[in-house]
Amino acid sequence: LLFPGSHDSFSYWVDEKSPVGPDQATAIKRLARISFVKKIMKKWSVTQNLTFKEQLEGGIRYFDLRVSSKPGEIGQEIYFIHGLFGIKVWDGLKEIDTFLEQHPKEVVFLDFNHFYAMDDSHHFFLINRIRSVFGSKLCSVECVEYVTLEYMWEKKHQVLIFYHYPLYREFSFLWPGNKMPAPWANTTNVRKLLQFLETTLEERSRYGTFHVSQAILTPRVKTIARHLIRGLKNTLVHRNLPMILNWVKAQKPGVMGVNIITSDFVELVDFAATVIALNDLLLEDDESAT
Repeated sequence: LLFPGSHDSFSYWVDEKSPVGPDQATAIKRLARISFVKKIMKKWSVTQNLTFKEQLEGGIRYFDLRVSSKPGEIGQEIYFIHGLFGIKVWDGLKEIDTFLEQHPKEVVFLDFNHFYAMDDSHHFFLINRIRSVFGSKLCSVECVEYVTLEYMWEKKHQVLIFYHYPLYREFSFLWPGNKMPAPWANTTNVRKLLQFLETTLEERSRYGTFHVSQAILTPRVKTIARHLIRGLKNTLVHRNLPMILNWVKAQKPGVMGVNIITSDFVELVDFAATVIALNDLLLEDDESAT
């Protein structure tokens, strides 16, 4: 199956009043002492407009998550982070769980792929939070090919957690990060991005992993410097999303096809509906085979 996902899914809200996150270089932290710098950072840190609930209602089922402790804060609370701190991870997980309670046949992928300022005690704290909020909805690690919707419904599982840190080995419900490869083009050029997406699909493992196609453009330092006030959405996303969506429309799900596609600002075009509709091609293949 093919699923729509969001890039830096949690970034719809970041806290301008918070310290700059440990994911940023020292030079940025120094600059951020100037009052307007955090306002500019926010324009480039926010990659989504919709909350988790709104994204889920719009069809998004894969969530790209970066998390961090808050250095200097007492306790082990973990927050989402992209340059600036977002909401507490606990609050985001509860929001997702509320949706799943109301929609028992829906399945989500939560990909914890970047951790900052976290030692093992922070990880144990976060992992216990994940387990306490989702409980029996968590799908234990299996051969990827076994994990069909039918399998998930039969087991009453709804959540697959991918955890890019060695402690995943100690918990049956944490899937290793290498089961969710998400190659990154790291370019501002839409044609280079589309070529990269094609190449990485050709190199996709035939069996044994999921696969994320990151249909996103990444600003460079000079991009930000030239367009400080405009921000990510107005500089890169608005102009290039139609071309990216055209690439999406030409894709096919299935073995060696697309599996998960992520985008910035998922509501700006008919992204989720376009991705989901491509699954009809699997039905056509089934009909032609019978």
